[in-house]
Amino acid sequence: MANKPEVDYSLYLVTGRDLLPPGKAIQSIQGGVTLVQVREKTADTGEFLEIARQSKVVCRKYNVPIFINDRIDIALAIGADGVHLGQTDMPVSVARALLPPNTIIGVTVNTREHVRKAVADGADYVGMGPVWGTTTKNVLSPLVGPRGVAKMLEELEGTDVKAVAIAGIKSSNTLHLLHGSVSKSGRALDGVAVVSDIVASTDPRAASARISSTVNAFKTRQQPSGHQFSMTNPVTERPHNPETLKELVGETLTFIKKFSPLVHQITNNVVTNQSANATLALGASPIMATSPEEMEDLSKAIGALLVNFGTIKDLDGMLEAGRNANINRKPIVFDPVGVGATSFRRSSANELLNTWQATVIKGNAGELAALANSSEVKARGVDSVGSGFANPAQFVRDLARAERCVVVLTGAIDWVSDGHTVVKLSNGHPLLGDITGSGCMVGTTVATFCGGMSMSAIARLSENTPEDGWLTRGDMLVAAVGGVLAVTVASELAAVREDVKGSGTFLPALIDELGKLTPETLAKYAKLEVVS
Repeated sequence: MANKPEVDYSLYLVTGRDLLPPGKAIQSIQGGVTLVQVREKTADTGEFLEIARQSKVVCRKYNVPIFINDRIDIALAIGADGVHLGQTDMPVSVARALLPPNTIIGVTVNTREHVRKAVADGADYVGMGPVWGTTTKNVLSPLVGPRGVAKMLEELEGTDVKAVAIAGIKSSNTLHLLHGSVSKSGRALDGVAVVSDIVASTDPRAASARISSTVNAFKTRQQPSGHQFSMTNPVTERPHNPETLKELVGETLTFIKKFSPLVHQITNNVVTNQSANATLALGASPIMATSPEEMEDLSKAIGALLVNFGTIKDLDGMLEAGRNANINRKPIVFDPVGVGATSFRRSSANELLNTWQATVIKGNAGELAALANSSEVKARGVDSVGSGFANPAQFVRDLARAERCVVVLTGAIDWVSDGHTVVKLSNGHPLLGDITGSGCMVGTTVATFCGGMSMSAIARLSENTPEDGWLTRGDMLVAAVGGVLAVTVASELAAVREDVKGSGTFLPALIDELGKLTPETLAKYAKLEVVS
């Protein structure tokens, strides 16, 4: 039996006569396309055959494999390297019997069950999607988003079946897709299938090069096992032990005061004023903007973005803010306040997390349990009910791996994880529970520390630094730990002041103590433990 050809799925171009004439096809391959699929849904057999023959000539010139969509007869006639079958097309077993044994066969999948069947049927690769909406194809299947792709990838663990994602993929969202579409145990995509971002471009070579560089950079930074749980960026990578964490948190506070990052906050109207004051106290600059029209410009100037949907308004602004923050690789802190309270909040959270990639997700036990679809902890409005998670360290580690971000679980004990390291934080004072929005303030301080960390990392890089495959720069586990410590340590210092008589005097004292924090104070009072 002849060996099947080695195929690089990194940048998989899906095209046809009406989308990309031969001249542009050559340019797209020169830009980095590694595989071409010819898809002709309206051409008759004679036209399709001629188009396929011309496309093969171009692909052979550049040693790029050519696949045919659906039509086994056309694939046989031109000697194509592979075919791609939809869920309603010819079964894999029949196609395999008709085609030469070295032919690659791919299958479109939309659910985990589809993936399992494709593997059982002997498919060589699967096309997962539709990820997002697209104008180039009438999408009938539900949109899966990067998080849905990640779940489907779990079905490929332990197999040699390759995977690409398709639909709505552009240079502006490729890195988010690659980063967010990784299973909990580390199975990542082998490539992305692109249509309109290349074929509709006036410069397909440049369009292909933009996506190709992103895919290659992401693959380069993956560990040998094919995954990278930690959000730690190599620019600032240092061991995560208690003493080093304290040192790094102190350095980040210094960065905040030095760079005064602009922290964009779309937050609930209950806490806007105190969130702004907390940001100022730490040395950063707050901006509370919600209009979608502002987000493209703002995202270029900010150090970090906080999305807190406590009063669940301005959803369009949240979507645009996060999308543009990802494009500009700015950290995003998501605070899903009361996400378990209503179906609208749950669906909104899902839409947000499939539209952009969060850097940090921060919530109490009830909120994070709802986000993880866990029944271990119940939510009541914005509060949690019950004794908490039996194993909070494992919970935050698992959720961080599933969501591909740092997770902060707040409570009497705070837990922070990047999917690898788990940090237990034991600071805080009961008076925090007696004021409105103390949890929201933690979201603000985490975003502020993320902004300081990001800006310090960017300042160390040359303007000509090539694409590095990271969605944000800087050690965001450290930033999250720093943001939590800022509020909890300040609360302990504020509570013992002589002028604090109760919750009414505690809040302004808390803001005062946030403003007085120093690296030395944080290191002295921080109670943290790295959990193995």
